[in-house]
Amino acid sequence: MLTSVDGDVTRALADPLRLRIVELLSREALCTTHLVEETGARQTNLSNHLKVLREAGLVETEPCGRWTYYHLKPDALASLAEQLGRLAATAQEAADSGLRRSC
Repeated sequence: MLTSVDGDVTRALADPLRLRIVELLSREALCTTHLVEETGARQTNLSNHLKVLREAGLVETEPCGRWTYYHLKPDALASLAEQLGRLAATAQEAADSGLRRSC
């Protein structure tokens, strides 16, 4: 059984600032002003990282007056956790069976 993990999502989470944004958004919806305060990153830099997270399907936007709030999509994270769980189970089966390809 081959298992794959969504490459776009893993690439999006591989960046330390994007991972920090995801951690912050896991607690509450935030606008870029909040994210600038929390991370110390520049607003333009944050906007670029938020775009990557949106395109990977991890973050959604919610307009609120002249502000835009960002929040995580829990189902996207749950899907990633499920994919990683299947990958871990496959690795455990291979380790338990001692399976190896001859050279």
